[in-house]
Amino acid sequence: MASTTATEREGTSRGGGTLYRGDLGMWSWVAHRITGVLTFFFLFAHVIDTALVRVSPQTYDAVIEVYKNPVVNVMEIGLVGAVLYHALNGIRIMLVDFWEKGPRFQRGMLWATLGIWVVVMVPGAYFMIERTLSDLFGGN
Repeated sequence: MASTTATEREGTSRGGGTLYRGDLGMWSWVAHRITGVLTFFFLFAHVIDTALVRVSPQTYDAVIEVYKNPVVNVMEIGLVGAVLYHALNGIRIMLVDFWEKGPRFQRGMLWATLGIWVVVMVPGAYFMIERTLSDLFGGN
């Protein structure tokens, strides 16, 4: 069996070069990994801060007060966006893996995933930040 060298493989990837420059599928893969890690760290922090109520209720109350900060509200919107994308893309990945026609429709399903994400996130972000803006700039 003959082995190939890097020089012999040159020009076999997309774009004629040896460096994979990616496409939409690669970026969805990267975003899926990043949103999964972000969700994991949020869940880890959530378990820790919830456990504080048994150790020190005063510390727990102080942490909850920090969460009322407008910066944290923006981070919560990012968290919801990450969890929503991760969930929708996970469904798409399952369809690609387990539906016989999935690989053929994977690009269209990715666009549908992104479309659903935008349709849900725009009003969701509005309602999540509405109270914070009202508190900052006056209101009811």
